[in-house]
Amino acid sequence: MHFIAGYYGFFVLILIIVVLFYIFRVLREYERGVIFMLGRFYKVKGPGLIIVIPVLQQMVRVDLRTVVMDVPTQDVISRDNVSVKVNAVIYFRVVDPNKAIINVENFLEATSQLSQTTLRSVLGQHELDDMLSEREQLNADIQTILDKQTDAWGIKVSNVEIKHVDLDESMVRAIAKQAEAERERRAKVIHAEGEYEASEKLLKAAKVLDQQHQALQLRYLQTLVEVAGDKSSTIVFPMPIDILEGLNKHREK
Repeated sequence: MHFIAGYYGFFVLILIIVVLFYIFRVLREYERGVIFMLGRFYKVKGPGLIIVIPVLQQMVRVDLRTVVMDVPTQDVISRDNVSVKVNAVIYFRVVDPNKAIINVENFLEATSQLSQTTLRSVLGQHELDDMLSEREQLNADIQTILDKQTDAWGIKVSNVEIKHVDLDESMVRAIAKQAEAERERRAKVIHAEGEYEASEKLLKAAKVLDQQHQALQLRYLQTLVEVAGDKSSTIVFPMPIDILEGLNKHREK
């Protein structure tokens, strides 16, 4: 009789410990518990020590920390019909545990699939040059669309970053040729602008020299001085007729 009573008391003790284990739950600072009462939503509890009534209540844990999700590489055709492979990373977190559990079956999988389709849709509306040069604007556009569509799931998308835009080798060579042609065009334009500015300066100098004929002769003599400084043994230079006429007049006098 005493053995049965002792066994019964031990069984009751174990049962109490199990019941207490299921009644009292501890949620960390970044966790929340979505409580259902007989299958219906009751409230959101946590963090800290909470009480969950067994059988009558069920709890689903929700992590509120920011999730870093890698978007798999997507095949995108740009608006100018260029095929590229693009991957990205998104940062989001749950701000409403109630919506994240009730409104969608698996908010992580749903956010991943939505980010893939949104990435293809947004980038497909832009040309290749925009993908390469305006990433910040594209990131902002994708983030705005994702944040708006995931609002019903209680999710806040804080940031989207496009990581890589991979091109075919043929397209890389075409872009290199385009860049080289652009550099040559700029070089020719700069050279033409330099010639134009030089011609303007020469025109002004000619007008100044035309006012005094002696100035032209002085400039000619200065040029001879510069040529004389060369180490060549023979110097051939033209003799202006004005100087010869001046010498003839001096002899006649």
